[in-house]
Amino acid sequence: MVSTQRDVAEFVRENDVKFIRLAFCDLFGELKNISILPDQLEKAFKYGVAFDASAVRGFLGIDRSDLFLKPDPTTMSVVPWRSLGGVVIRMICDICHPDGTPFEGSGRHILSKVKQRAASMGYTADFGAECEFYLFREREDGSAEPLDRGGYFDVFPKDRGENVRREICGTLEQMGLCPERSHHEHGPGQNEIDFRYDGVSETADNIVTFRWVVASVARNNGLVASFEPKPVPGESGNGLHVNISLKKDGVNIFAAEDGNMREDAKSFIAGILNRSAEMCAFTAPREASYARLGTCEAPRHITWSRGNRSQLVRVPYAFGESKRIEVRNPDCTINPYLAFALLLNAGLEGIARGEALEPECDENVYLAPEGKYPTLPATLAEAKKLAEKSEFVAATLGADVAAGFLKG
Repeated sequence: MVSTQRDVAEFVRENDVKFIRLAFCDLFGELKNISILPDQLEKAFKYGVAFDASAVRGFLGIDRSDLFLKPDPTTMSVVPWRSLGGVVIRMICDICHPDGTPFEGSGRHILSKVKQRAASMGYTADFGAECEFYLFREREDGSAEPLDRGGYFDVFPKDRGENVRREICGTLEQMGLCPERSHHEHGPGQNEIDFRYDGVSETADNIVTFRWVVASVARNNGLVASFEPKPVPGESGNGLHVNISLKKDGVNIFAAEDGNMREDAKSFIAGILNRSAEMCAFTAPREASYARLGTCEAPRHITWSRGNRSQLVRVPYAFGESKRIEVRNPDCTINPYLAFALLLNAGLEGIARGEALEPECDENVYLAPEGKYPTLPATLAEAKKLAEKSEFVAATLGADVAAGFLKG
């Protein structure tokens, strides 16, 4: 396993690496990169690679635009579809100012600070992601149609995406991810691939990699992948269900065998519910996100329950260390670093304050009378207004970062 700068340098020498891609995300979770040659690797590790931060959406102004990319050796992976004429590798980078201090607008840095808060409270978090996407075939006139008319768990010939999913899973494995399940989803041409849970930062990195791999493999097969929240009107939207487990002194706080949750587990859920509306501009960041919420198993009400898929927070029926909570309103257009920082910090705030958890909701809330339960914002504009007023959002992300995201 590659984990140090020396490991990377040795891999580059022994495998005839031709290019090294240094990747990062802008403020809105869009993947960016620059390629360097192997003889620049040592310099990149020591000093970083400079770039114009004023040209990256949501970063800095032209008056102070120098930032540096510092590659994280633990994220090194081969880029399989770019390695035919010589090996290409990729590393995800941290971002620093010229003096070496972390760039405050880096999502990775923001998430690392929340992880440090968790550690100071004695907790470590593992996150998992269930990522949905559509596959489209382009018509000659430039429009697109879903790859198939299949539905949930269908098989070939109704499911025309199984070979593409298989290729995506194989590519993910080559890049160090561990895909666990893949299947056709509800919508026509809709698919889901779930990969193994990991630490919260690692899972954020993995989502960035996942979206890149899916889009690239789809294009190499003459298809277009869409992670948009509601790409086909009237059909299921693309969600990104976030599974969270939290350990205290090595013990999963959601893993009580008697069916009764620990008090800190209850408070963690309460914290997420209490801040869910304020966070919604970051967990559901597109206008189309709000066409998804409230339909086709996507939540609109701020409620929780065990097993019930109409809830914002679900406690799945699971066993042992697999016990966790699932937050169901995020979609695949999130900046995973910012969204995860907010979700984790909201839960930690709930624990720190000893917040009480409302009784679970056992009904299908889609059928509940209007006003019976609190709801998420109905539009992106409403979500942004709540976030702009939120001291919690500003404290978690930094006031400038939050304002920059919300203006974007």
